[in-house]
Amino acid sequence: MFHPVVDLGTGAVVAVEAQTAPSRVPVRFDPASEDVRRAVEAARAAADLGTPLPLQIGLHAETLASGEDLLGELHHGLGETGRRPQEIILCVAGGFPPARRPAVAAALAALRRAGYLVGSAGLGSAHAPLDLLADGASYLLKLDAELARGAVTEPRRSALVASLVELAHRLETHVLAPGMATRDQVVHMREAGVRLVQGPALAPPEWRPGMPVSIPVTGEHAAPPRPGAGLGPRVSEFTLPAVTLPHTATAGEVLTALNAETGATSVVLVDGRQRPIHSVDRTRFLLQLSGAYGHALHARRPAARLADPPRPVPRTVPAIAALRAAGADDERVYDDLVVVDEVGRCLGIVRVADLIRAMSR
Repeated sequence: MFHPVVDLGTGAVVAVEAQTAPSRVPVRFDPASEDVRRAVEAARAAADLGTPLPLQIGLHAETLASGEDLLGELHHGLGETGRRPQEIILCVAGGFPPARRPAVAAALAALRRAGYLVGSAGLGSAHAPLDLLADGASYLLKLDAELARGAVTEPRRSALVASLVELAHRLETHVLAPGMATRDQVVHMREAGVRLVQGPALAPPEWRPGMPVSIPVTGEHAAPPRPGAGLGPRVSEFTLPAVTLPHTATAGEVLTALNAETGATSVVLVDGRQRPIHSVDRTRFLLQLSGAYGHALHARRPAARLADPPRPVPRTVPAIAALRAAGADDERVYDDLVVVDEVGRCLGIVRVADLIRAMSR
């Protein structure tokens, strides 16, 4: 099954979660190996669809504590699908005994060093220490689905969700609310400050990349301003997964990616270390290819010829500073900004319109 991760700010699908069913195996089997098998099979199934969107895959914390050999098997299997680590979000779910803490922490660090975007799932119910979130830069915090759904009618659960969202904002990471089944649940999550959501309220079980999604909220449902924000929200709160391709990609490959994902406003061309080299703006790129003989002239040639230099911003800067940076170039005011980490690797993009809306509130 495939579940879209929807950005409530724009209505666009920004990532795809892939899941596979358990295999019918004898009672005696290794749960960790089965977990890795399912993760790799999910990545293969997504590869068959040809979507350029970042891929979200779930893993159990106990799997990570099973040793380097299993992590190597996971890395090799995911690599065979053609996906680079920076295009995969590994959401680690479930609790683990305290004695396993060092092994889990070491595995999470190893995955981050390899380039994977690592997230924590089941937030609010998983038997895992919260300070583990501070040990590394978590890319995504995925709320427990039952907790998120119950927040609509239960004030105590709503208060817990609000506190977890505030925690995520202070950690400068994303929050995802899965399992949204009704419009009221989606509206409540947005009012709580959650921007990324999943669930049957947005897409049917048969959804596939490229199919439309339903957004059961309108612009009047805006997240309230957070007290004590100092210089305001940081740019990391508005960062969305980027559609990336190697900097050697052809214009035809970029066109295929943009046609596959109509919500993508840009494509970031990166080098082998995931550092942004070029930025392809959707509108200008399509205009150049739609002209007389445009496709014939450009399709087989490097997309870099039709690209612009990226506009990088550190993930820690305030959003107002990023907005000022966007306005420094009169000709590219509304081009997406590329958010980078401390060593210049692409973490995602920020749409200038999102910053304008946030600052106006």
